[in-house]
Amino acid sequence: MNLSPSLHKIQVDQYDPEEVKVWIKNQALALGFSDCVIARPNAQEELLRLKEYLERGYHADMDYLAENLDKRADPTLLVPNTKSIICVRMNYLVTTPKPRTIPDLPNSGIIARYARGRDYHKVMRGRLKILATKIKEKYGDFESRPFADSAPIFEKSLAENAGMGWTGKHTLLIHKKSGSFFVLGELFTSLELPFDSPTTKHCGSCTACLDICPTQAIVEPYMLDARKCIAYLTIEYKGIIPEELRKPIGNRIFGCDDCQLICPWNSFAQKTEIEDFYPRHDLDRLTLLELWQWNEETFLKNTEGSPIRRTGYQSFKRNIAIGLGNAPFSPEILTELEVQRNKHDDIVQVHIDWAIQQQHENSLKFTNKNV
Repeated sequence: MNLSPSLHKIQVDQYDPEEVKVWIKNQALALGFSDCVIARPNAQEELLRLKEYLERGYHADMDYLAENLDKRADPTLLVPNTKSIICVRMNYLVTTPKPRTIPDLPNSGIIARYARGRDYHKVMRGRLKILATKIKEKYGDFESRPFADSAPIFEKSLAENAGMGWTGKHTLLIHKKSGSFFVLGELFTSLELPFDSPTTKHCGSCTACLDICPTQAIVEPYMLDARKCIAYLTIEYKGIIPEELRKPIGNRIFGCDDCQLICPWNSFAQKTEIEDFYPRHDLDRLTLLELWQWNEETFLKNTEGSPIRRTGYQSFKRNIAIGLGNAPFSPEILTELEVQRNKHDDIVQVHIDWAIQQQHENSLKFTNKNV
């Protein structure tokens, strides 16, 4: 997107470029960003990896990943006159989890930590716009456009090439002093700023994330098969979840944090100071039954401004049904599943029937154990 040609462009050559960069980074930190680096608008190296990923079919039905490959590799095609990209990240942890520990709470509805508060896309874009305004007030007009996982951008690759961290074997970005519980954003600019340099990788021989993945979706280091990934299945996918994956999903009803929770580097994970990321409507502590009793009106009310809206009400019910099927036997769970039988679409109904069957099987195990 080009801004009006009548705008007075910033004259960075009037200033020391390094001083401008330092000033921008300080402003970013003051706005609540956890880190800020300046990236070169070039991601050609990542294109080969994506093409292999697509050829293997690991993108599942996310066909949009195969679109705009030229713009992904060359950000200047997406936003003409882009000279540098200001990459930022935001920590979203409210409480630091115990390192290398996966919580065992079978009756809880587990929602990925990034999704328990306000939609980070809105928080990120809003603060990037403020950062752009501050730069203009200091140095004059320039062209800019903010992004937060909202366009064909290799945002992880851009940030990695500018030293924000390295890509872990679980395919997420890791920062040596902050772990991986953060989200990324970018401000494309016409500023000619000095670029930051890549850092080194520090996963070594560790395979904790591959070993812990409930569905074995990390098929090899740095390669994730979305068709098995719980985050994809519970958020993006709208169909019938394969039966062989339902038990491994457990009680994860929106996303999955297991590969991050087990990562040794997340012993250094930093807590957020941004209140927008604090859990809303007790989404960090509700039981599966409490969530199951939400009607569509309650779902829409309690997920307003939340990433959870993305999955939609019916898929949300589908996910909870799987969680209830995997829960320890409970007469109350069986009753509640029966009450909502034939009250949802065909896809949800398949999972309700499965959950009822699982509860009956769990009942037999419970009875035999106590005989």
